[in-house]
Amino acid sequence: MDSSNITDETTGNNNSVNNNKNGRSESKVSKLKVEELYKIFGDHPEKAFEMMEQGYSKEEILEKSRQTIGVNGVSLEVEAGETFVLMGLSGSGKSTLLRCLNRLIDPTKGQVLIDSDNVLDMNQEQLRELRRKKLGMVFQRFGLFPHKTVLDNVAYGLEVQGIEQSERRESAAKVLDVVGLKGWGDSYPAKLSGGMQQRVGLARALASDPDILLMDEPFSALDPLIRKEMQDELLSLQAKLNKTIVFVTHDLDESLKVGDRIALMKDGVIVQTGTAEEILTNPANDYVEKFVEDVDISRIRTAEGVMKTPSATITPKDGPRLALRRMREQGISSIFVISKDRKLEGMLTAEDALSAADNNKDSITDIIIKDIPKVAQDTPLNELIPIIAESKYPAVVTDENNVLRGIIVRGAVLAGMVKGDNE
Repeated sequence: MDSSNITDETTGNNNSVNNNKNGRSESKVSKLKVEELYKIFGDHPEKAFEMMEQGYSKEEILEKSRQTIGVNGVSLEVEAGETFVLMGLSGSGKSTLLRCLNRLIDPTKGQVLIDSDNVLDMNQEQLRELRRKKLGMVFQRFGLFPHKTVLDNVAYGLEVQGIEQSERRESAAKVLDVVGLKGWGDSYPAKLSGGMQQRVGLARALASDPDILLMDEPFSALDPLIRKEMQDELLSLQAKLNKTIVFVTHDLDESLKVGDRIALMKDGVIVQTGTAEEILTNPANDYVEKFVEDVDISRIRTAEGVMKTPSATITPKDGPRLALRRMREQGISSIFVISKDRKLEGMLTAEDALSAADNNKDSITDIIIKDIPKVAQDTPLNELIPIIAESKYPAVVTDENNVLRGIIVRGAVLAGMVKGDNE
């Protein structure tokens, strides 16, 4: 058999598996849903609504009616276990929207549904119960009690719930261990660095084991190095705890790093919602494009976004002749070998298959190349470039179970470096 007409694998269809940073699949369970939510600051919100219907802008409404639009008809849905980022410049309405979710600010109109219960219909007792047991909040300013120890600060929410002292202190100690502050329980906040104080704030929010964490610019007051450490800490904690998080920030890099999905806000309106890659490669309008224009896309776009589905595969039981036939049909010079459950076994080249066939061998098991580069789906492009540059074989994308998800070819990586490229 002649393999001279077989070329390298450079074709295939994009077949991204929709997993987020925590590895969740297509299965989606809504934890939080916001429907047509408005917040008008002022004594006569009806005037603002009337002017909105007439097409007046936020600035014109403020000038003519002295009513301020904080949130303007926002609808969104957050999945269980998702980190959902509200991002925007100062005055965009992101913090106002966050505070509407637990009614620290009462919305003017709309619905906030948590597990299908409308927060806006709750009386004060029901709202207190929701805040105590289902919602935790972390603020930009740590808000710690200076006269209480770290342990008592963390246990404060449990104290409010009426939990017995020994039980709440035990729970607080466990959470301090989770956030990396084991042994600091007897210290006072003044003894702690800014980053450590924010860890205490995070531990306090986690102590009651809430379903949803609301985080309002939690790392903005920290210096850049500590801020990066706290972002890494949050990602690590989320991988362990799988909480539903709504995270507010004005920092684009931070939102791209911590968010599974991002909602970009302007003038109280959500301009675009999507993954980091969706927003970077397909900005909804000129405002979004301007917002993300200076981002290094190679740090954000991942292997998942540029990988291709192998045009053909074989299993270890298949012989060299079948392998050659499939390679010839697809016009490729190598083929990936997978088990019945799609776990990667390795790769077979046309040259090795041809040699085996010419020598009347029926098995390929001893000619499977196992030393091929493998990357995870979330590997950034800037880490992929040296990998594919140093290897004569395509890189293979596998999940945590070594299941083949796709392949990376040089052309796809280069194309992926271009914003707006969807091919």
